Amino acid sequence: MAYIGTFSSPLHNVLPTQVDLPPGNGRGIHFYKVNRSTGALSPSGVLELGNSPNCLVVNAAGTRLYSTNETDRVGENNQGTVSAFAIDRGNGGLTFLNTVPSGGAGPTYASLHPSGKYLLVANYFGGSVAVLPIMPDGRLGNATDIKEDLGTVGPKKATNAPPGSFAFSGHDRTHAHMILADFSGHFVLHADLGLDRMFIWKFEERTGVLTPNEPPFVAFPPGDGPRHFFFHPNGRWLFSIQEEGSNIVLFDYDAAVGRLTSRQTISSLPPGFAGSNFTSEILVSSDGRFLYAGNRLHDSIAIFSVAKNGELTFITEEWTRGDYPRSFNFDPAGKFLYSCNQRGDNVAVFRVDSKKGTLTFTGHYTPVGNPSSIAFADLAKTE
Repeated sequence: MAYIGTFSSPLHNVLPTQVDLPPGNGRGIHFYKVNRSTGALSPSGVLELGNSPNCLVVNAAGTRLYSTNETDRVGENNQGTVSAFAIDRGNGGLTFLNTVPSGGAGPTYASLHPSGKYLLVANYFGGSVAVLPIMPDGRLGNATDIKEDLGTVGPKKATNAPPGSFAFSGHDRTHAHMILADFSGHFVLHADLGLDRMFIWKFEERTGVLTPNEPPFVAFPPGDGPRHFFFHPNGRWLFSIQEEGSNIVLFDYDAAVGRLTSRQTISSLPPGFAGSNFTSEILVSSDGRFLYAGNRLHDSIAIFSVAKNGELTFITEEWTRGDYPRSFNFDPAGKFLYSCNQRGDNVAVFRVDSKKGTLTFTGHYTPVGNPSSIAFADLAKTE
């Protein structure tokens, strides 16, 4: 089963105007049966939600799904919310479990801690991150910790912007954009686009509390805006993509002490590009040989080879067959890549060449209003 999160509310009436927020054409969480041979998606149902469940994450067992609800506002501080659902192992349907505050406004990203005991949440409009405990039955508890980002907001012009770029999205205040634990779970990292920083936290699994590492963050060139990042399968390299700078930075990662050291910066765009672009997603193939980077406005997925020392070389690019690819993901087998084309109201399917790293459009489009993310549950897998 594939689950697609969408923007599904009149966002211009709910949140401050942002360059990438549409009026909300989605209907909530859409789910589909996946053809393992062709990659095609067949509609299986919709969980009607008007709170923009924009980021979805499925647990390793394929029994629980969690969604960040970006346009919900609860409590005196107008926090967003996060919801938990049980996945029916027979038909893939969703049963609501509960909803809790996200620890800040506009939750935009969630990830599971390796222990499976916590959900980590980044609140974009609140400039904060939160740790939510997961109960034995899959329900979420109230946050065990909330950290607000502090620092000086970067300039509106990115240091590494392409020639002629007018790209500006998040340098108006703090914007926590992504949060993820390293493979050991001993450290948690999160990117703040507005501060041009990647924060590193020590994580206490027993209590679910974050404490600043030493040093507590790494800084990016002013205005570049770190958005998403991804660990190489070897756990020794981290790749970060910058939204307004349209580049990728390779870091060496010392897992023993949670320290990042930058080593390479490369454009996410083809040589000679000029004009405005906003990057989006970044993924590395399961074998660690190829990296994929999303470009919005340019509407492409750039493909890089990963050398034995971790450094990147641009190979080619693939048109996403839709406007504004907000995110993309591989199916569990790594045979297909699904691009969520936010403004194009579709998800396009590409076959992955495991030897060359290239993408070939399968001809399959899935119509869905303002898709934001796609997650998978393998119902055939034994629990």
